[in-house]
Amino acid sequence: MKRILLTTITFFLACLVSVAQTDSIPSFVRDSLDNYVNKALKDWEIPGVSVCIVKNGKVVIMKGYGVKELGKLETVDENTLFMIGSNSKAFTATAIATLDAEKKLSLDDKVTKWIPQFKLDNKAAGEQAIIRDLLCHRIGFKTFQGDFTYWTSNLTRKEVIEKMGHIKAVYPFRTTWGYTNAAFLTAGEIIPSVTGKSWEDYIKEKIFTPLGMNSTLALSRDFPNAPNKAVPYTVDNGKLVKIPYCAIDNLAPAGSISSSVNDMSKWVMMQLNNGKYNDKEIIPAKAIQSIRFPHSIMGNGSTAFNKSNFTLYGLGLELQDYEGRRIVSHTGGVNGYVSSVTMIPNEKLGIVVLTNTDQNAFYEALKWEILDAYLGLPYRNYSKLYHDYSNNKNAAEAADRKKLTDSVALHQKTGLPLNAYTGDYFNDVYGKMKVVIEQSELRMRFEHHPNMYAKLGALGGNRFFCEFSDPEFGTAVFPFNLENGKVKGITVKVADFVEYTPYEFVKK
Repeated sequence: MKRILLTTITFFLACLVSVAQTDSIPSFVRDSLDNYVNKALKDWEIPGVSVCIVKNGKVVIMKGYGVKELGKLETVDENTLFMIGSNSKAFTATAIATLDAEKKLSLDDKVTKWIPQFKLDNKAAGEQAIIRDLLCHRIGFKTFQGDFTYWTSNLTRKEVIEKMGHIKAVYPFRTTWGYTNAAFLTAGEIIPSVTGKSWEDYIKEKIFTPLGMNSTLALSRDFPNAPNKAVPYTVDNGKLVKIPYCAIDNLAPAGSISSSVNDMSKWVMMQLNNGKYNDKEIIPAKAIQSIRFPHSIMGNGSTAFNKSNFTLYGLGLELQDYEGRRIVSHTGGVNGYVSSVTMIPNEKLGIVVLTNTDQNAFYEALKWEILDAYLGLPYRNYSKLYHDYSNNKNAAEAADRKKLTDSVALHQKTGLPLNAYTGDYFNDVYGKMKVVIEQSELRMRFEHHPNMYAKLGALGGNRFFCEFSDPEFGTAVFPFNLENGKVKGITVKVADFVEYTPYEFVKK
């Protein structure tokens, strides 16, 4: 996946905090974890990783590995902040389930009771949607549908909710699971209507502060100023690159939280203890039970080595059976970071893995390795398995990209003069987009992403190779659509990391 030789500095920050006997810790965790993670840092080219394991209400392992920023000596420690992405969703769901337990709202309330302006393109679905529908991804949208419009955009939360009403759902209402970030935003915006406090103030007051999660930040705007934070990285054209901090407070309840393994250990221990931490109830047990109750079917959940009978979605949490145990988990990904939080309630086991590059699958590989170790299963070397797969996939993608860039370098003749493609374009969901000529090439500029552009390299005819200035939005081949020899519109597709669904922009 990555080709830059990375020198990592591993620092032993906190170890064996638990008073548990050494022989109760699996040998992989006790003897092999450091070597396993250090090798992965080099193989995957991950600058920094934080890992925490809790068992039976105690911290077993809490460590940081590698560095916060390449080229600098500051090492990751147990208090280093990483953005946790969609692991924020469990906080939002827990907060709302707490309001339900306190009878300040009902999870079965219609969304319009609290947000009267909420609408969906399917009028009946918008009128019938209840809070549970928002929290379990069953409003009919395809996974990530609409996210290109919202992701790191200049839209406000109110505008995002309004934009949802323009999206034509792929599935009938309540029939199919489709991961919807804007739905979680909408759910989070119910909190101010009920409590008079913003989502961020409410979760800080009701969750962060009581748990002593003193370093955790609710909003992405505060993250760049944090003194102890990991810097974000991604891969662009085969090279690991530092990228700007992700600004997604318009989707905050879906993914804006930043935290450390120290703080997340408290959150996980509370979840595993049915809402109690240090013998004090932080969250009502009813709320914990609510978010773990199955609502949507995701799939059969099979893993590389073990078959699973189901993967379901509760409220902000995935539910899966594995080797006769029930796993409660979620992953998170925002620009420059991916993370996983995994719990087996019956085993009182929790695992947190935080990383600061969004182009690795190690955060999941390590989680499975630790799980298998605690369940007495064979060592699998998931990291090698995932890395081999990623290498093959990336090699194929690099070959495809080279063919396209080589074709662009031939300066192929376009179907029409360049100025025929320029002008104002519109998509009902996204809004406005312009095609202009800059530096003798076509570029696209987007209304809601003013700091981003996409350059279009001619592939011959009316096809162009698109490269976004923000690498998170990827590359693609865009066809201009013609009618009677004139440009009618263009099909725009961003990276799957942002959204799977293409957008049709019509020329005005």
